[in-house]
Amino acid sequence: MKEGGRSGDLAVVFDKNRRFVAIGLYDPDSPIQIRILHQGKPTKIDGDFWRLRLREAREIRRALDSNSTGWRWVNGENDGLPGLVVDWYDGTVVIKLDSTAWMPHLDPVIEAIMEVAEAEIAPVTAMVLRLSRTVAETVPVGPEELRDGSVLHGEVDGDVPFLERGLFVSADVLQGQKTGYFLDQRANRARVRELAKDQDVLDVFCCTGGFTLAAGAGGATAVHSIDRSAHAMASMERHIESNRSVLGSCRFSSTTGDAFAELEQCVEDGRRYGIVIIDPPSFARSIKDVGAARRAYRRLTELAVPLVASGGWLVQASCTSRVAAHDFDADVRSTIIESGRRIVDVNLTGHDIDHPVTFSEGSYLKCVFARLA
Repeated sequence: MKEGGRSGDLAVVFDKNRRFVAIGLYDPDSPIQIRILHQGKPTKIDGDFWRLRLREAREIRRALDSNSTGWRWVNGENDGLPGLVVDWYDGTVVIKLDSTAWMPHLDPVIEAIMEVAEAEIAPVTAMVLRLSRTVAETVPVGPEELRDGSVLHGEVDGDVPFLERGLFVSADVLQGQKTGYFLDQRANRARVRELAKDQDVLDVFCCTGGFTLAAGAGGATAVHSIDRSAHAMASMERHIESNRSVLGSCRFSSTTGDAFAELEQCVEDGRRYGIVIIDPPSFARSIKDVGAARRAYRRLTELAVPLVASGGWLVQASCTSRVAAHDFDADVRSTIIESGRRIVDVNLTGHDIDHPVTFSEGSYLKCVFARLA
C-alpha cells in the first residue's frame, strides 16, 4: 500500500462490493495507515469540512466554566479529526500533530481555525505548531521552517497566561509538555479544591502546580509539593505568586527530587495529610511496559496510604493509556485493602468535557478518589 502514496493523500475505503465506506488521511509511516475522517456517504474534504468539524467540537465545549479561558478545542479521534489536537489558551492556539498526514492540509486547517474562532470565540492572537516525537523525527513533509515550536501566526513572548476556574496560570506553548499545560485534569483539580478546606495537602508529581493551586484556593491549611523538575517547580512558584490574593493564608512548601524517594522519606518521618495527590507521568510507552507500569502504580499507592490521615483522601491518577481503567482502579483499591486500611468512599473519574471520549481506546486519564478510615 505504501507504493505510490504520499503522507496526507486522501484514502478512500470501499467494501468488497466497491461501495464507499469511509475516507481518511493516508500515513504510510504509521502503524495506523489511514486516519478516518468521515464514514457513511461520500463527502468532500475541503475548507467547509474542516469548519464544520471545528464548529461541532466548539459546541461540545460551550458548557465549560466561563472562568476558564484555556481548553482543548479538538481532541483528535474523539472529535473526528484523528492525529490532530487543537488547544485554546485565551487567544493563543496550539496545534499539535501526531501524524505527518496533516502537514499537507495545515494551511486550510489553519484558515478554518482562524475563521471559526473569530466568528464564535474571539480572534486568534497567536498560533503555535507542536509536533509529536514521532512526527518531529520523521522526514519533513512540508516547508523546512515548520518544526516543533514554530510560531505560525502572531508573536509568543514567553509563557501564555490564561484562567482556570478563576486562577491565573500559564502554558509553555513553545517547549512545554503536551501543548504547554495539562488541561485534562481540570475537573479533578476542581474536586480537590472542593475537598481541601482546612486540610494539609501533599501534591506529588506536582509539575507546574495545578493541584497545588486548586488545594490552596480551596482553603487548604498547607500544601507541600514534590517534583523532580526544577523548571516545573519554578513555574509553580510563579503561579502561586500570581494567585496570592485568592490563596488566603495557605502555607506552601516544596521539595525538588525523585517522587518515590521523597515519599519513602515522608513515610519514615511519620507525616500525615488530609489529602495526598499522586499524579505521575505515563509509565508505559508500549504494551510491553504495562506490567512494570502497574507495579509502579501499586508501589506509589503503598507509599501514599500511610501518609493519609484517618478520614483523609488519596487522589491517585494515571495517564497511561495502555493501563485499562478497571485495572488501575482495582490495583489501587486492592493495595489499599492489603495495607490494612478501610475505604469508606471511593469513585473513579476521568477527563473533563473538553476531552470527550467517543471510543474506548480514546480514554486514557483515570483518577481514583478514595477516602480512608
